[in-house]
Amino acid sequence: QVQLVESGGGLVQPGGSLRLSCVASTNIFRISTMAWYRQAPGKQRELVARITINDNTNYADSVKGRFTVSRNNAKNTMYLQMNNLKPEDTAVYYCNSQFGSKNDWGQGTQVTVSS
Repeated sequence: QVQLVESGGGLVQPGGSLRLSCVASTNIFRISTMAWYRQAPGKQRELVARITINDNTNYADSVKGRFTVSRNNAKNTMYLQMNNLKPEDTAVYYCNSQFGSKNDWGQGTQVTVSS
């Protein structure tokens, strides 16, 4: 099992920025599709951004142009740069790793956008 640890969440004002990080415990990271999901209170978990081993990316329509996902395979780390944050971005953000039939999750990091 891959251990995934997220960090970088916090409280930010609307229009602000945050960068989330997800560190994986094994080098399987380098051959895994990685993704960020989020879950707001009372809502289903939703895909935010995904990045493949070839650095192909896709984003939820709600974050396109504001969020950028990237990965550093040498550090087994994935990032999510979040700019122009909105109150509706408030949620717990989860890191996800997929390799074959393996599907692992981090514990989540809270992002709160509020004035």
